Amino acid sequence: MQLVVNILVLASIYALIACGYVLIYRVSRVLNLAHGELMMLGAYLVLATASLFDQHPALALAAAVFLSLVSGGLVYVFLMRKMTGEMVLAAILTTVALGIFIKGMVVLIWSAQQQYPAQALGVSNPSLSIGVASISLWSAALVGVTASTYASLFVFLRFGRWGMRMRAAGQNPLLAAQRGINLHGIYALAWCLSTLTGACAGILMALDSGFTVNMPVIGLKAFPAALVGGLDSLGGALLGALIVASAEVLLIYYVDPLLSDVVPFLVLIAMLIVRPWGLFGTREELDRV
Repeated sequence: MQLVVNILVLASIYALIACGYVLIYRVSRVLNLAHGELMMLGAYLVLATASLFDQHPALALAAAVFLSLVSGGLVYVFLMRKMTGEMVLAAILTTVALGIFIKGMVVLIWSAQQQYPAQALGVSNPSLSIGVASISLWSAALVGVTASTYASLFVFLRFGRWGMRMRAAGQNPLLAAQRGINLHGIYALAWCLSTLTGACAGILMALDSGFTVNMPVIGLKAFPAALVGGLDSLGGALLGALIVASAEVLLIYYVDPLLSDVVPFLVLIAMLIVRPWGLFGTREELDRV
């Protein structure tokens, strides 16, 4: 039972991070390789807001989430918008540079030491019992946030006005622009939502066990989950996260814990050999990368 809980928690982490990769890629065909750093930035923002809203942890968390949302929009407006119409490789390399800049910035401001936002907020992390298994409060919250995020995104993209515009822009940006859709607004919205979901994952992981400047490694490990499921499919990201997390937890438990950083990429290599465009991805979209 504990093994199932561990798989569920890890799959929720990967799924919440992977949906950020998918949101940007399916709209603008850009791989955001700074997603892990933006996720880490959300966790550091909790440290900043904790001092501003002393004794009010809910307000501090809400402010950190809001600032993460804003930072995603600012990244697009001041950086990625200039990459519109350029080669895809140029946009990808720009995100790499952005990730390096964010990591250097947070080290200069907060140092590279282990940080514990839960202590700064004054909140606890009790263990909850599920039968014979146990799960921490913030891990349970992460599972719930992942489920509600995917449900909200599915409804938003399927029935929401702006969600349908995002789908249209991703399928045929030229036709969407001719029909009056503001592509820059759509791209900015995709970056905001992507950064928001990543920041939520980073904040909840940081509250659960603390974090360091190496947190982007987790974002990198979630990237295979998005690729296994298909970079243009939210449902694929969810299934890909479950596959990668299951393989990782089982191999850690039955073989060697040192394999934890390797397993996601072994699964990715196997998927690239069998089905390079992912379980639910489309062949046509992959050919354009």
